[in-house]
Amino acid sequence: MIYTLQSINAKTYSGDLVFLYGDEAASRDLPLGKKEIELLSTRRQEKKDQLLVFDRLPHHIYVLSFDSEREASFSQEMLRRKAMDLLRRLEADKVDDIALTGEGVLPEEVAAFIEGLTLADYSFDRYRSADVWHLNTLVIDSLYLKPEELEANHRLWNRIHWCREWVNLPVQDLNASSFADELVSIAADLKGVSCTVMDKKKIESLRMGGLIGVNRGSVDEPRFVVLEYKGSKQPPIALVGKGVMFDTGGLNIKPGSYMEEMKSDMAGAATMASVLFAAADNRLPVHLVALLPMTDNRPGYNALAPDDILTMYDGTTVEVINTDAEGRLILADAIAYAQKNYDPALIITAATLTGAAVRAISTFGIAAMQVNADNPYTLLSLVGNQVYERLVQFPMWDEYDEMIKSKVADLRNSTASPQAGTITAGKFLAHFAHGTPFIHLDIAGVAYFSKPQHYYRFGASGYAIRLLYAFLQMQDMIKK
Repeated sequence: MIYTLQSINAKTYSGDLVFLYGDEAASRDLPLGKKEIELLSTRRQEKKDQLLVFDRLPHHIYVLSFDSEREASFSQEMLRRKAMDLLRRLEADKVDDIALTGEGVLPEEVAAFIEGLTLADYSFDRYRSADVWHLNTLVIDSLYLKPEELEANHRLWNRIHWCREWVNLPVQDLNASSFADELVSIAADLKGVSCTVMDKKKIESLRMGGLIGVNRGSVDEPRFVVLEYKGSKQPPIALVGKGVMFDTGGLNIKPGSYMEEMKSDMAGAATMASVLFAAADNRLPVHLVALLPMTDNRPGYNALAPDDILTMYDGTTVEVINTDAEGRLILADAIAYAQKNYDPALIITAATLTGAAVRAISTFGIAAMQVNADNPYTLLSLVGNQVYERLVQFPMWDEYDEMIKSKVADLRNSTASPQAGTITAGKFLAHFAHGTPFIHLDIAGVAYFSKPQHYYRFGASGYAIRLLYAFLQMQDMIKK
């Protein structure tokens, strides 16, 4: 989609026009006739959130009515969601070039609507033979956005786009080595960003027992990618993302349809790389390190087996109870590496880690946990409510530690009980932070949608990028 800014007079504009209307007190600039205004008023009395279309042959005026008097974050989220309704109507009308203005609408509401349009317009098309409809151009009334604001948002949305592309790609076309190569290429074009790629030999020399152990069943070699963006001289925030390029479950192989969509099990790594790139694109004054352990999880060769005992990067021994609890094994090595080598102010993990998270809160938010990070977590939760990528905090009580103790090693990677699966996974990861402030985001329910939801079509969502980016924009609010 091509975005441009220009002054728009709604009453004289001659093309297809989208008009946001949020407040009855502001009606003098409505581009409608008397009877059309009466119809709009009547319809708003019935329901304020709706789309009305008025013919101006050969063009149309799409009036998106909403309630601007609601709480700001909710109002903005409703505008994002209504963007999908508009896109469906535009496609039906074969309209792919539109202009956008409004009345009784705030700049941040306009920005939220454009964001919704952008996210809703994405679909994974590269393997399709037939052409797929997309919005071509969007002319935005310059009354609402400054050029630098639009450009900064556009760069963020571009990173979300590429995150979704990576997560949607099948492992045949994006394995650990090819993903690492792509990250190297992107980092080379960004000022202040460095990229280090560690191959299997280097990973073995570091004694990363989790990453090497999970990789034992695969013909494809693992990679451990470290991206660093030095936008400030402060201690870094470490962003650790799970990069299981495809998850069969290993010898505890996933049954039936549970193996579908497992190309998305690297969404955590794609998310954290995208957050760092977005911060670098817009020159945020933060110091970030993204640590991305990558491998697929296969049942071949000398595959990891239940009862195996691994020695992790920090020396912790782990009894393998279930080879399908592999994500926490590779994340543990990366967390310990971050803690030892970067002394971060905060470690944040993102991972499609547990089906238990989906069963607990469905697909409407992120299951989150924290240890020693009260202030950062509070800010992250507030930001989540603002951008509507919301967190549900799970407890990290000491009693849960008993559930991951092993009789033959320091820890076990899973429990025999189906209870508290999301929490015990978070507890396992927190061990490797060794007291460093730690936040864990289980994005299993939101990284990939099996059917369209709100302004996301089927497939990868890029969920949590907007959350973490907004959090990074507000770092000065955290009390040290």
